[in-house]
Amino acid sequence: MTAPDETLEPAADGLTELLARRFLTTDAARPEKVERWHARGRRTARENLADLVDPGTFVEYGRFVTAAQEQRRDLADLVVNTPADGIVGGTADVDGQPCTVMSYDYLVLAGTQGMRGHRKTDRLVDTARRMRLPAVFFTEGGGGRPGDVDIPLVSALDLDLFALWGALDVPKIAVVSGRCFAGNAVIAGCADLRIATPDANLGMAGPAMISGGGLGEFAPEEIGPVAEQSANGVLDVVVADEAEAVAVVRQLLGYLRGPGAPGPAPDGTALRDLLPENDREGFDVRPVVEGLADEDSVLWLREEFAPELVTALVRIEGIPVGVVANQSTHLAGAITSDASVKGADFLELCERWRVPVVSLVDTPGFMVGPDAERTGLVRHASRMVTAGARLTVPLVGVVLRRGYGLGAQAMLGGSTHQPLLTLAWPGAHLGAMGLEGAVRLALAKELAAMPEDERERTVAELTASYRDQAKALNAARLHEIDDVVDPAETRALIALTLRRVNGAAAPEPRR
Repeated sequence: MTAPDETLEPAADGLTELLARRFLTTDAARPEKVERWHARGRRTARENLADLVDPGTFVEYGRFVTAAQEQRRDLADLVVNTPADGIVGGTADVDGQPCTVMSYDYLVLAGTQGMRGHRKTDRLVDTARRMRLPAVFFTEGGGGRPGDVDIPLVSALDLDLFALWGALDVPKIAVVSGRCFAGNAVIAGCADLRIATPDANLGMAGPAMISGGGLGEFAPEEIGPVAEQSANGVLDVVVADEAEAVAVVRQLLGYLRGPGAPGPAPDGTALRDLLPENDREGFDVRPVVEGLADEDSVLWLREEFAPELVTALVRIEGIPVGVVANQSTHLAGAITSDASVKGADFLELCERWRVPVVSLVDTPGFMVGPDAERTGLVRHASRMVTAGARLTVPLVGVVLRRGYGLGAQAMLGGSTHQPLLTLAWPGAHLGAMGLEGAVRLALAKELAAMPEDERERTVAELTASYRDQAKALNAARLHEIDDVVDPAETRALIALTLRRVNGAAAPEPRR
């Protein structure tokens, strides 16, 4: 080995060419393109990856690949203008955690998917599979590229990328900014979670394909804008810009690292005052979630989609946890078809990512009626029940206020005994259905024979009687639930239970 202070030998043959070619793959080799991109408030593919990964840890794959267009363009032109064939990728560490990272490069042929680029992504996805690495993919681009004539093909339907990426059984995160259409959109859609910037447009086809299919002329901005794709559940997190997107990716990857040091704890006694005295009054459940989680650890998911159900990733005493909660400010917290889809997707995510689940229950049950059934409620609701029943990660249930019917069971994995621990707060009530509905159903014939005033008075009196019977303390007395607790105790009880699942050590006491 040559000592650092000894005179270096002359560069080996080819090293000068290597360094020159390597330079041509960098942003410094295309200053005008980069300047125009920056003027639009955007960062390049390499800038996003550099912001994400730990310095000095990026091992790049296929940097010297060029577009397969030598039959129609000079090789020198391809080397200069199609660096890496528009896909930058490799392995790296993110906050010390090994990952696979990839980004289409919109400054190279609009981020389209080239034939050699496909070979690179196939290689990188297979590497992620073999090394069991989480994968982060910046997916901006226009889909398949028709101009790669060097590789003979007819349909290109034998490409492996979509099968490989779809089957990849590691955590997958996609970042969408700018225009993301066709094959690029499928890559984003097959990820576990999708983060988007406000300028994103996400669609299964771009303007050219739509026009070519005789379906009309549309500007790119009209196809799958963020407002629509967040409302329909396609997008999980919407951020201000690419810098915030990278920060959210870091946060998501952090949940995968498992338990860490407990974060600052909120004042647990504040939980006692968050529920209204009138249990028919809606309240925002998000402060409850924040009151259980370590401070500044909450990441809300799909906020605009099915707002009657809240989903979030948090930490509780340093433990990564997925939280699902009914939101009574929307449809009284009833579980709709969309909420069932949202809940099932989230439970399946927690199962894949091996993140424990805490379910906060305050629901009158599934939304019912002809309109609800027209949305496919039976199919979607049953999927949520199945997702909960199949959980192998720890589940803890907390009935905050109303735990009624099949909806409550769905929130608890199918049964109050399915969670490892099922708690209730003092004012909670549990029942096979809403209390007033139970009265009206059980005594339908008798009530029908009464005058209206007497009927409604009887319903009110019997509902009050049912209410007393349905108290959480009575459910606990018959061991339908495990305990009724002071809300201020909830955080500690959740943490103690989760830490015992795999024999995890208790955290050091705070000083």
